[in-house]
Amino acid sequence: MKEVRTRFAPSPTGYMHIGNLRTALYGYLYAKKQGGKFILRLEDTDSKRYVDGAVQIIYDTLKDAGILYDEGPDVGGAYGPYVQSERASIYREYAQKLVELGGAYYCFCDAVRIESLKDENGVGRYDKHCLHLSAQEVAEKLAAGVPYVIRQNVPETGSGSYDDLVYGRVTVDYKDIEDGVLLKSDGMPTYNFANVIDDHLMGITHVIRGSEYLSSTPKYNLMYDAFGWERPVYIHLPPIMKNAHEKLSKRNGDASYQDLVAKGYIKQAIINYIALLGWSPKSNTEKMSLRELEENFSLAGLNKSPAIFDEPKLRWLSGEYIKEMSEEEFGALALPFLQKSKAYGAYDTQKLLRMVQTRVDVLEDIPAKLDFLEEYGRFDAALYSNKKMKSDAETAKAILPEAAKTFAAVQTFDNASIYAALVELAQNLGRKNGQVLWCVRIALTARENTPGGASEMAELLGKERSLARLAQAQSFLAE
Repeated sequence: MKEVRTRFAPSPTGYMHIGNLRTALYGYLYAKKQGGKFILRLEDTDSKRYVDGAVQIIYDTLKDAGILYDEGPDVGGAYGPYVQSERASIYREYAQKLVELGGAYYCFCDAVRIESLKDENGVGRYDKHCLHLSAQEVAEKLAAGVPYVIRQNVPETGSGSYDDLVYGRVTVDYKDIEDGVLLKSDGMPTYNFANVIDDHLMGITHVIRGSEYLSSTPKYNLMYDAFGWERPVYIHLPPIMKNAHEKLSKRNGDASYQDLVAKGYIKQAIINYIALLGWSPKSNTEKMSLRELEENFSLAGLNKSPAIFDEPKLRWLSGEYIKEMSEEEFGALALPFLQKSKAYGAYDTQKLLRMVQTRVDVLEDIPAKLDFLEEYGRFDAALYSNKKMKSDAETAKAILPEAAKTFAAVQTFDNASIYAALVELAQNLGRKNGQVLWCVRIALTARENTPGGASEMAELLGKERSLARLAQAQSFLAE
């Protein structure tokens, strides 16, 4: 049985957007599940779109995400070079062969003539003019150094069909396919040519790419057939949408992998979520490590329907990964975000981290969860009102002086001791626990919602600051 070989072939044009990363992930997962090889190839022949530093971003993103390739520009392999700009002589050789086989032809039309073929809307279609040049005319123009491109010779009638493992039987009329340029005047190939040559020479058995290539594939197959090469197996993926009408797009400023990491989404959660954009495991399990994805991935779970990028779902997954981390793991990731908080340095770092670990889904939320600690000031007594707790300002007036005495008497000022003392206070006052805890927390924080309860807040603030805030709160109530 032939070894399965898949590839990821990005263009170095900037950050890696989610759609690209999903293509890489699926190629990797399928190859690993089949015991095959996953190859990285850089398609950098479009110099106008090349972005400095983008190649390193590709390397770093894949390795950071755990998508490790078996062959590629920086790791080598038996089928290199793995960078298209280093394969120009190979493309020229095969372009000339394709001309000899009748699958392509030299085109000497200049820009003025090409422009004249466009209609008032700027839409044009090459008219096969140069296909009808005689062999002698072609030879003379080549000898004279007339600039040329090599165009594909697409049949004017008939259709091309192929089977896709996601979309089934696909048929495209040849009349809808233009004689596109395969080799440009500078000798560099277009994507439409280079990807066919490279996929064949690199032994790619399964081509995994976006559904936007469904209608282009018949023209690639014309080249495979002209050369007498075996066609690869095609697996086209549904688009990823930001909503029901718009595709997720790097050009529209939608988040890249790097953007999501910078916001503090957990890397494993990002990869986990991207895997679910267009694929469903048999078990319907949603949280899976990369190793578990490798074990469970199958083409049967892929579907044709566009996938909606649901950021709340990603947030939930990220939070699940955070909750399962050890304190050490969480601390290492969270510290840079904690350092942006007003509370950083004013309180025990470990206590701050412990408080937010189960209460944030994305690490960039940490400052907003804690900044209130340093924003204490005059607040409206209406904050004490809570129907569920049967609390109001009058309740607070009765409870806070007693809470201050209780705090002063607590010897070991930690969460457990403070909580036990407040519960005992409620019993002594004939109050519900919730009334006491609610009023004390409001007094300590001046916030309706906080990442911890009254006793947690008190421990974090420490005895001195807690007593000071209880005193301030009472003075506000007295006004």
